[in-house]
Amino acid sequence: MSKVVLITGASSGIGKAIATFLFDKGYKVYGTSRNPKNVESCSFKLIALDVLKVETIQNAVDFIIQKEGKLDVLVNNAGMGITGSVEDTPTDEMRTVFNTNLFGAIDVMKAVLPQMRAQKSGLIINVTSIAGYMGLPFRGLYSATKGALEIISEAASMEVKQFGINVVNVAPGDFATNIASGRYHTPVFENSAYKETYKANLDLMDAHVNGGMNPDEMAKAVYSIINAKNPKIHYKVGGFMEKFSIVLKRILPDRVYEKLLMNHYKL
Repeated sequence: MSKVVLITGASSGIGKAIATFLFDKGYKVYGTSRNPKNVESCSFKLIALDVLKVETIQNAVDFIIQKEGKLDVLVNNAGMGITGSVEDTPTDEMRTVFNTNLFGAIDVMKAVLPQMRAQKSGLIINVTSIAGYMGLPFRGLYSATKGALEIISEAASMEVKQFGINVVNVAPGDFATNIASGRYHTPVFENSAYKETYKANLDLMDAHVNGGMNPDEMAKAVYSIINAKNPKIHYKVGGFMEKFSIVLKRILPDRVYEKLLMNHYKL
């Protein structure tokens, strides 16, 4: 029997690439979007789900279980970006990104775990970010949400192992998607102490995304994880220097590593 896969945030970008790839491989794929009717076309089934609304999460999971009788894989991909200095970013916007990227992902995990526990098998793949391994200037809030999800996943992995369920993280680097258009951008305030450096870094971030990898590489990575007999807890998918930056953080003195980042971001 084909595995049944739920992929949140599948209307575009990495989520859509993963959903399309797995559908073409013969999986029964259910992607989600807050507004499926607004999505032009996709090969897989697209259903409504908003990670900020618990009732829509439960409705989506119940619908899949009713239709298929099981749920084998969750790819927790839905999320949002945010930019801005810690000082200038409105605290309410900080809460929104944490509610989306962290608590939204946790709520989806909570919704699928009873079924996976009942069937004594399941795989949860949380899409985090290489940015979650380090605090990046003007992306600190995004880094914090993804870093928190990495740690939560480590804890959950140990808790659910007894039920035959695996929890893993896959951390992408920069990919050529429309994530920049969906970010919350803290305005470049005229009176901000960070006006010049923030504006320059906004341009740099957009250039990184535009020059990023093909989302199909993430799809291939997720496919490999699903088919791994003993999946690891942490996976990274990105360019050599993006992955090497994590190694450098482990081995370099804090201030030396900080200086490297500051030089990269021209601070």
